[in-house]
Amino acid sequence: MSRLMLGKTLERICKAVLLLCLVHFLIMMIFYLDVYTQRFDIFSRFNTRNYSKMHQYFNISKPNGTSLTFLGGEDHFVSSRKLENNLTVTKKPLPMCPDVPQGLVGRLLIEFNSLMTMEKVQRENPDVREGGKYKPSDCITKQRVAIIIPFRHREHHLKFWLHYLHPILRRQKINYGIYIINQVLQNGEGMFNRAKLLNIGYMEVLKDAEYDCFVFSDVDLIPMDDRNLYHCYDQPRHFAIAMDKFGFRITLKGMKVSRPDSKIGKYRMIKHERDKHNEPNPQRFTKIQNTKVTMKQDGINSLKYKLVNVAKYPMYTNITVDIGTPPSRPSRG
Repeated sequence: MSRLMLGKTLERICKAVLLLCLVHFLIMMIFYLDVYTQRFDIFSRFNTRNYSKMHQYFNISKPNGTSLTFLGGEDHFVSSRKLENNLTVTKKPLPMCPDVPQGLVGRLLIEFNSLMTMEKVQRENPDVREGGKYKPSDCITKQRVAIIIPFRHREHHLKFWLHYLHPILRRQKINYGIYIINQVLQNGEGMFNRAKLLNIGYMEVLKDAEYDCFVFSDVDLIPMDDRNLYHCYDQPRHFAIAMDKFGFRITLKGMKVSRPDSKIGKYRMIKHERDKHNEPNPQRFTKIQNTKVTMKQDGINSLKYKLVNVAKYPMYTNITVDIGTPPSRPSRG
């Protein structure tokens, strides 16, 4: 009887040990399965990144990523859109340029004693395009401005003009082009006709590009304040308030001359001797008195000239013209 009880006791102990082993085995299996799952998840992520590099249609990390689906029975992913569509960057539109930019300096120190070369001017203005054209890269301008300069025998003055005006116009956020209207000489000589060159410049500049307004400037006049803005205005603008010579052509058309404030409308002139064949016309006062009669027949509508050459240099566009031989002027007295 005792042996029977001993056998049953041993059987119970064996079953308990077996049950304990089974429980331990199950616990270990759960633990290993959990670790294995984590490792598999890490591996799958790593494998996904590699897969996305190998396949251009895979995208799982983008906020606007493509959706992924399985094709039945096939062991690869398919994208609903191409990856390139997700990588498209939308550029922020540029703002309009302010009427009064923040980078203006104000009163300028203008001097003509230093050595000036065209190479130096070009180094100072790397953003100016061929032909002397410029537009701001950080904003959109409302207008395009053409600056027209009648020219003859003033290469030295031109270097200084470009040296000062290009930085001024860039700070003013102007979309501009600079045009030199060069009068060709007749047998080495010829009467300089400034007014006709201005009309020719207007006509030729319109062939090159579309502009909203035109600034007529002398090559020996430099603004002394960059707050004198080279913008388009509702009425004709006289930038150099100390050089008022041509207001009467404007007033007869019913327009008014606008001017900058006297503090910022000052210009400095490069001193020079009057050129040969650029003497004052002795008939100028008579012509002024008859302007109201002659201005409708004498101007752009009667303009005759020959275009000789158009050359685009880094800092300006040079337009050389032959204006013909002017009528002889009667002698004084």
